[in-house]
Amino acid sequence: MNAVYVWGIARAAGGRVVLRIEDHDRIRSRPEFEASILEDLDWLGFDADEGRDPILRQSDGPAAYEKALEALRASHHVYACDCSRKEIGGERYPGRCRGRAVAEAPGCGIRVQIDEGFEEFDDLRLGPTRQAPAGQCGDILLRDRDGHWTYQFAVTVDDMNQGVDLVIRGEDLLSSTGRQIALARMLGRQAPPRFLHHPLIVKPGGDKLSKASGDTGVRELRRAGVSASEVIGRAAAAVGLIESPRTVEARDVAVLFQ
Repeated sequence: MNAVYVWGIARAAGGRVVLRIEDHDRIRSRPEFEASILEDLDWLGFDADEGRDPILRQSDGPAAYEKALEALRASHHVYACDCSRKEIGGERYPGRCRGRAVAEAPGCGIRVQIDEGFEEFDDLRLGPTRQAPAGQCGDILLRDRDGHWTYQFAVTVDDMNQGVDLVIRGEDLLSSTGRQIALARMLGRQAPPRFLHHPLIVKPGGDKLSKASGDTGVRELRRAGVSASEVIGRAAAAVGLIESPRTVEARDVAVLFQ
């Protein structure tokens, strides 16, 4: 679904698609996962304008994150945190280590203090949105206890460095937007990118489709003899871009947004 929205809107607007392998979590990332993503996109017919030759991987650019971290240290309260997920107990970090002067060492994460207040943005699909990052998540984790850069930090730095001015992603990531806008401003970005959060394809009970739950993916449909244009058409119909399933070629997805 994400590829239909990304390529469709980018092509309709005359923009360029940046393909980025977000392998910031080195424990969960595997070469076979990357290969599967690239193979599926190739089979569907979605060709990126940037990020394939060479492939853009977060794991290839740790220097950029180190540089951004040092910039934050110079202007904001960055501190070590030795709290475990069990100690935090939820999504919001309560600030336990903010004033404890925990020494940076293996097994400690790194956070930046987030000020109280609201972030307001106009989602291109959902409209005006207001979020309070300090109340939602508390001080943002930049590097986790295993030494991995976090999603929130890595994508914010990447979007700045790669000139991304429109982020298209699923509604399940809507809550990340305010905190990423705040981080970008703290890093010196004068104007945040625009955001569009698209609907997800869900099961009858409302749960998001997931390979971990045994749900059918592109590869399984391909093996079952479903064509690439049929897969794209089914996805477009599932979220209401077209009234009923029909074949849609990857090169034609722009018409769904015109």
